[in-house]
Amino acid sequence: MKNLRPIGGFVLGLALFFLSIELMGDAFELFSEGAAGKLLKSASNPFVGLFIGILSTALAQSSVAVIAVTVASAGTGISAAVAIPIVMGANIGTTVTNTIVSLAHIRNREEFKRAIGGATVHDFFNIIIVAILFPLELLTGFMNHISHYFAKAFHNFGGLELASPLKEYFTDPVSEFLSAGIDKFGFADAEGWIVLIIAASFLFFGLLILVRSLKRLALNQADNVVEKYIFKASSASLIFGVVITIFVQSSSITTSLAVPFVATGALSVAQIFPYVCGANIGITFTALLTALVSQNPEGLSVALAHFFFNVIGVMVVFPIKRLRNIPIWLAERFGEIASRYRLLAIAYMVVLFYAVPLAVIMISRLF
Repeated sequence: MKNLRPIGGFVLGLALFFLSIELMGDAFELFSEGAAGKLLKSASNPFVGLFIGILSTALAQSSVAVIAVTVASAGTGISAAVAIPIVMGANIGTTVTNTIVSLAHIRNREEFKRAIGGATVHDFFNIIIVAILFPLELLTGFMNHISHYFAKAFHNFGGLELASPLKEYFTDPVSEFLSAGIDKFGFADAEGWIVLIIAASFLFFGLLILVRSLKRLALNQADNVVEKYIFKASSASLIFGVVITIFVQSSSITTSLAVPFVATGALSVAQIFPYVCGANIGITFTALLTALVSQNPEGLSVALAHFFFNVIGVMVVFPIKRLRNIPIWLAERFGEIASRYRLLAIAYMVVLFYAVPLAVIMISRLF
């Protein structure tokens, strides 16, 4: 019976955690009121498109939503040459959720050092692959060419709508219930703030329960199952990241889920890195299926470019040990610094995901 209590707590904490991420995205969407969509359609060139992808995803708290709009608008509101950098930026913007989750551990210096390291390894990995592939795309347009070639082969192929059981049967119904309740009691004008407060509460209590349960499971040596069978082999960890992300249709949830495990010391930054790579690949399937259903050739081309970008990025960085160690080292080093100067983590999040992209977009409009 004692062994079941931490497992029950883990499940409850996980449920609150998943729900908090969904509600946080809803809150940011209510605040932005379509700002993310307007931003996407205002992209004027590939360089600005990259930063619009970062900012719009950080606002919407969902790379799936941003990429879906980009895929749908490709060839009409957005050119393929601009759409591809937008999805690259979305890869960076989606990692803001990890950092928000890691802030729940900010009061415990050791936990926070590990948590922020586990959160930012995804940031640094995506920044590195953008730094490598974005200039190549600007110079050669190779992803645009490859994706157009394969889009012709898949044209009229048809597709399936991928439904996430987690979203369909849990997070979406609860979100809709809360929204209806807020409207019913006459608080529609403050809905964004109310949803954000509820999301923050669920995140706080969810992580509190999750971390305590993980510590109890660690005492019972149950965490060895996770470490031994899922995260011991890099290939298994990578595949697990792909599968989980396809299931929940959110790389933010997939990678944020690993943060509490790293915070408690059950897993290391190096152990979750293949899992993060898998999340990058897994998130591309939703956009691919959406594009196949829509039968928009330009949209399918952008969805394929998103797929090739992430697969090539993993193939370039992951197999080469020296390259693979760079994002891991940067994340661990940043964790050490941020644990000493904890406001730095908040400043990092605000500057990388909001201030710099907004400044680039504003400057581009001035000139």
